[in-house]
Amino acid sequence: MTTLKSKLKDDLNAAIKERDELRSSTLRLTLAAVTKEEVAGKEKRELSDDEVQKVITREAKKRREAAEAFAQGGRPEQAERERAEGEVLAAYLPKQLSDDELEQIVAAAVAEAKGAGAEGPKAMGQVMKIVNPKVAGQAEGGRVAATVKRLLASG
Repeated sequence: MTTLKSKLKDDLNAAIKERDELRSSTLRLTLAAVTKEEVAGKEKRELSDDEVQKVITREAKKRREAAEAFAQGGRPEQAERERAEGEVLAAYLPKQLSDDELEQIVAAAVAEAKGAGAEGPKAMGQVMKIVNPKVAGQAEGGRVAATVKRLLASG
């Protein structure tokens, strides 16, 4: 079993013993998503830590989107619960890059792409290919793409 998955299971057991309903339900749903991913496809397999982390990232993104939807729909208590679940999941993810750190990485990639002859908005794909491996798991794709577009437009 992967270490991240076993940590999730251990934390779930601890949350159940502490009667922490929020953490236990969030971890239960996340472990269910991990299991679903393991049995998807033709044969069952164990997920690596990186794959488990991708599942957790996906679950955290679902919580953020749901919180926004509930907030817009006038259901603040549901939005707050979704945000709290997202915070529980954030503890299992790598620290997110700050806007300044992300901008520095993207600026370097833009300079590298321009050095290779890519200019303007058409360089977006080349810059993203350079940036994505460097920020994997540390910044959401939408945030990265917005920063790349902004720097390409101003550059």
